[in-house]
Amino acid sequence: MKIKAVQVTEPKKIQIVEVDMPTIQNPDEVLMRVKVAGICGSDVHIFHGTNPMASYPRIIGHEFAGEIVEVGSDVTKVSVGNKVVAEPIFYCGECYACKSGRPNVCENLEVLGVHRDGGMQEYVVLPVSKVHVIGNDVDWELATMVEPFTIAAQSTWRGNVTAGETVLIMGAGPIGMGILQYSKYKGATCIVSDIDNERLEDAKAMGADHVINPLEVDVVEKALELTGGSGPNVTIDSACTLRTFEQAVEMTSPAGRVVVLGFNVEPSQIPQVLITKKELTIVGSRLQTSKFPEVIDLFNKGVLNPRALVTQSFPFTEVEKAMAVIEDKSIKKNKVILTF
Repeated sequence: MKIKAVQVTEPKKIQIVEVDMPTIQNPDEVLMRVKVAGICGSDVHIFHGTNPMASYPRIIGHEFAGEIVEVGSDVTKVSVGNKVVAEPIFYCGECYACKSGRPNVCENLEVLGVHRDGGMQEYVVLPVSKVHVIGNDVDWELATMVEPFTIAAQSTWRGNVTAGETVLIMGAGPIGMGILQYSKYKGATCIVSDIDNERLEDAKAMGADHVINPLEVDVVEKALELTGGSGPNVTIDSACTLRTFEQAVEMTSPAGRVVVLGFNVEPSQIPQVLITKKELTIVGSRLQTSKFPEVIDLFNKGVLNPRALVTQSFPFTEVEKAMAVIEDKSIKKNKVILTF
């Protein structure tokens, strides 16, 4: 039996292909009927040929949810009919990072849709450890947002965001808006910066206390003004440019934390004196570490609500049209999803 999948066959070429129907091979595996998948920035990078970790051809997709239709003989955690979201990372369990409780940076890390074929196909087989049950009351389009929100959960954890602190979030895309929601949930005062005023309006509607457009004012000066000259206690850079990293270090308060999410290979210019004088903690944040149960619980309770972030939806067979929308800067969008 054949099924349909979204495959980037080579850079700049994405199409619907037919592949063999996956089957359960091990007793701890489950078969998922994929219902919805989100298009992430990393999927777009693979499409453009700018993700050095990806090989071709590749079935993309690491933000996806579906229904369990078959389980292996040893599976007790989930049942046929369960609505689940997929956890897309695989790790060795033997390296220093894994043994330190940080498998998200495993030396042998593999990510669905990047190193292995991903979730943009009609059916997927996964180890049961890689699926998490979510409540039936959570709409499918929202279920696919769990994975991006685990990125937000990770970055606020890495930044040790706590109640009463001021957090500045650089970038108001899907990840930045998730970080905003998570930081508000933790009780922080939130400042959001972005060069798109429409996105800043969305951020205010989602709870941002202040917004800054760096094209209109100096973001460092404005951040200092809004914080009485001290600077934000935590700056989380989801814009990930050379300059935003520099600005984050410049404006973060003494004893503050800077969280970096980007993969830019070019160096930023950051004087040591800023780090030492303010005794800043600068950390990276990649993927997530055991954040799925926490995020799903908050989705089930309605504490986190990404509904406003899902701006366009297409049948997966129209993936080229979906990509065109993402590429068209004249169209307002945040998260674009595919339905199966």
